[in-house]
Amino acid sequence: MEVQFVKYWIVENARGQRMCASSMKKTAIAYWLIPAEPARSFFERTIVDLARRYNAPVFEPHMTIYVGSDPVKAEEVIAKAVSGCRLFQAKVLKVCQTDEFIKTLFVQFGLDRKLRQLNEMIGDAEQNSSDYQLNPHLSLLYRKMSPLARRQLANSIKLPFSEVTFESIKAIRCASPTQNRADVEAWRVVAAKALSG
Repeated sequence: MEVQFVKYWIVENARGQRMCASSMKKTAIAYWLIPAEPARSFFERTIVDLARRYNAPVFEPHMTIYVGSDPVKAEEVIAKAVSGCRLFQAKVLKVCQTDEFIKTLFVQFGLDRKLRQLNEMIGDAEQNSSDYQLNPHLSLLYRKMSPLARRQLANSIKLPFSEVTFESIKAIRCASPTQNRADVEAWRVVAAKALSG
């Protein structure tokens, strides 16, 4: 009986510590550009395949363009930012990898004037002094891996296009910083809007 209690206490205490640790994280609002077809389906298949192979979280393909902090304003911010915005095309540079969880494996895009303008418009609409540095990329995998495994994986991925069109924008409530699978799986859409063609 005592052994069962000790096991129960250890499990519950660990669960409570995890809950405390996760509740201490800040909440942020990430603004994402969502790719159009056919890139969207390619990225979805790639993300699901990699998640299955490496026991990693599945997530919607996206390019983060700004990170703010006000969930109440998200719908208003998106409406202001995309007013008159057309579909975005981003030039693919290469598949990259890092030891940072949220940039384990990703497609790097070129940074152009339109992306900078959208980033600034969202910042202005949010009226928030975020320290987010725009670095246009689309993640394919979130997982801790050895440098060799990451390099081999990055070299193995061949993209069937040199440019990607983005057709909508979403505001996502997320933990800041996002550091693990549970953080990724807790992401929630709080606002969304299509860009005009």
